[in-house]
Amino acid sequence: MVTLEMIRAKLVEAIRQSDKSQTALAKLIGVGQQTVSEYIHGKSMPALDTFANLCKVLELDANDILCVI
Repeated sequence: MVTLEMIRAKLVEAIRQSDKSQTALAKLIGVGQQTVSEYIHGKSMPALDTFANLCKVLELDANDILCVI
């Protein structure tokens, strides 16, 4: 079974491994830097549209992040 914690862990790992700062990433996906920080620290999860933008900007496979594959 896929859990929210599994998805959160994959998303955090992908953000941390990117070459983008929190501020740069926030600008690219249309949120504030504090919001990206909240994603990284597990305080919130992105909305679906923001998640899609994160995947596009970070060149991620959404299926991988969502533990589908």
